[in-house]
Amino acid sequence: MRKILMLTASAAAIFVAACAPQGTDSETGAATSEQAPADTAANAAAETETAASDNPLLAEWTGPYGGVPDFQSASLDDLVPALEAGMAQNLAEIDAITANPEPATFENTIVAMERSGEALNRIFSYWGIWSSNMSSPEFRAIQAEMAPRLSAFSSQITQNQDLFARVRAVYEGEEMATLRPDQQRVVQLTYDGFARNGATLEGEAAERYAAINQRLAELHTAFSNNVLHDEENYVTYLSADQLSGLPQGFIDAAAAAATTRGREGEYAITNTRSSMDPFLTFSDERDLREQVWRNYYNRGDNGGEYDNNAIIMEILELRDERVELLGYENYAQWRLEDRMAGNPENAMNLMVPVWEAAVGRIEEEVADMQALADERGDDITIQPWDYRYYAEKVRQARYELDSDEVKQYLQLDNLREGMFYVAGELFGFEFRELPEGEVSVWHPTVRVWEVTDRESGENIGLWYLDPYARQGKRSGAWANSFRSHTTFDGEENVLATNNSNFIEPAPGQPVLVSWDDATTFFHEFGHALHYLSSNVAYPTLNGGVRDYTEFQSQLLERWLMTDPVIENYLVHVETGEPIPQELIERIRAAANFNQGFSTGEYLASALMDMVYHTTPPEEIGDPDTFERETLAELGMPDEIVMRHRSPHFGHVFSGEGYSAGYYGYMWADVLTSDAAEAFEDAPGGYYDPEVAGRLVEFLFAPRNAIDPADAYRQFRGRDADPAALMRDRGFPVPEGMGDTE
Repeated sequence: MRKILMLTASAAAIFVAACAPQGTDSETGAATSEQAPADTAANAAAETETAASDNPLLAEWTGPYGGVPDFQSASLDDLVPALEAGMAQNLAEIDAITANPEPATFENTIVAMERSGEALNRIFSYWGIWSSNMSSPEFRAIQAEMAPRLSAFSSQITQNQDLFARVRAVYEGEEMATLRPDQQRVVQLTYDGFARNGATLEGEAAERYAAINQRLAELHTAFSNNVLHDEENYVTYLSADQLSGLPQGFIDAAAAAATTRGREGEYAITNTRSSMDPFLTFSDERDLREQVWRNYYNRGDNGGEYDNNAIIMEILELRDERVELLGYENYAQWRLEDRMAGNPENAMNLMVPVWEAAVGRIEEEVADMQALADERGDDITIQPWDYRYYAEKVRQARYELDSDEVKQYLQLDNLREGMFYVAGELFGFEFRELPEGEVSVWHPTVRVWEVTDRESGENIGLWYLDPYARQGKRSGAWANSFRSHTTFDGEENVLATNNSNFIEPAPGQPVLVSWDDATTFFHEFGHALHYLSSNVAYPTLNGGVRDYTEFQSQLLERWLMTDPVIENYLVHVETGEPIPQELIERIRAAANFNQGFSTGEYLASALMDMVYHTTPPEEIGDPDTFERETLAELGMPDEIVMRHRSPHFGHVFSGEGYSAGYYGYMWADVLTSDAAEAFEDAPGGYYDPEVAGRLVEFLFAPRNAIDPADAYRQFRGRDADPAALMRDRGFPVPEGMGDTE
């Protein structure tokens, strides 16, 4: 089955080729089709073709560039009928596979599954936009209705015993040894997906497993929508006499945000990180900093209809019950079994030493900030809403580095062109912006570029950029793809997207971003390059291992500080002059400044995620209390808070992509730090052709066609050195860490 992704944090289910058998009766587990395979598939195709003639969401993508989604014709009125028709077709396609009288082979079973589900793939491209980029009350009602139905559909696949039997026959059969390595990996991933997702269960256990998945789909959706509600409804409005300390560009953007909300003459601090973070960094109004801080960190934790604490508990209880049906001790054990970490103990063994170093660094940072506050006569004790503000003052005093000064050289358009330069040098990609209207987009501010191979001129795909925050768009930054590269059924190009939440500027004004936001912009572009560089044959191989797939994007962040990008793209917004070398030196000198805060707030969330999923739910009780007590046991400093507090921890509770897996950013950062040292030691630095060639060949292009550990060893010649992470962050390397022999 083609990889079907719910392109949203609140996905009802994740349908992956490796775990997507379909077409069983939920009561008996038997195949539902009584027709011959050819008749079944032909009838399903005819029915879908008829439906597609009236439903644009089901229609084949047409037009240039291999066909593109028609967002202008997309209507929510068509979504439920399209999903129903798409699921019916997919189930019929699976029926055709299970009804095939021929013995199971790679071609008639595994490849047939890879080929199925095209209609649903197209529908979920629209679903993802409505969910993440253009949400509305109308969509959320459909989402709530369809989440359990989609989960039930997925269970019909994962618990289809006839289909699993065919997959197992290929997995255990003599043909397996004759397949290419990438084909063997497709079979392995497909088999594991079934075995790890309930295919071995029977009777009441199978029914309960499916019921749990349906309820989880409802809960994940509700969790996400509750957070979005609080983001949309907790906005802080300022008057002109409350702007002290704020940069003019931020003031202008806040005024524009207020105007769009019908509050002309005021200034809106929206409840998103892109608005909260600079406000807490620069505002001189301490009481307002506290208000904005509380609004942001209490998302999903305000009591009443939109509170997420009860949802968290039910999610944890159901996840624990579900993996117990499969024979696992806890959810994290099940989740990490097929990750690079392997088990929760390995993940904790990485995180704890770094956490201890971060806490020590936080104590030093707080002491520095408190001393500065005392020197200023501010008569305060540093609180969480003070951290960014006084850290910025310390940065300015110690490094003569003003974040607003740096922002004058960080124009969004220039950063984008810098990313294109890096993509050209490393990957041989060229980017050409398409004229407005050449392809359909979901919002007027979305722009599209064609990506081609620099040498051959061959089309690689399209890159969509949705840069600005707006009502109905989830916070944060993320990457997705509407179509992935494959060759098994004829070569298909890539449709990749990057999505951000920069504050849209006043008309005619440039977008200036912080250094952290610039780094994130490069990070997410790394995901897009991972999509665009794929050379795999089969859809399943475009998936990934969660504690590995963040590595490539984290590594790409390093090119922001390379000389060609600095010299050509970091230019002053008014004068056009390149950023001065002495300012670059100050930025480099301050590279690990506030590392305690950034590492600590992340690890607090990662550790909580792991503790939640290794603790019996009956021992958790109230999530608010459990969070507070667990962090106290970990030695959480009073002056910081989790980057994502539990009630709005969408990575973990809006779906299962990062659940018991948020540690993966740190695991990937070990690879990142170690790989960065390979470039730093190379004659050509970050643009060394030999190292860059290995980067693309082994770390980007293969996607999941090669085991991640093997792929990294092919790139580096050895396993990653965890001590590289400590060196990279300026932390002391614990004794015994760093032996890579």
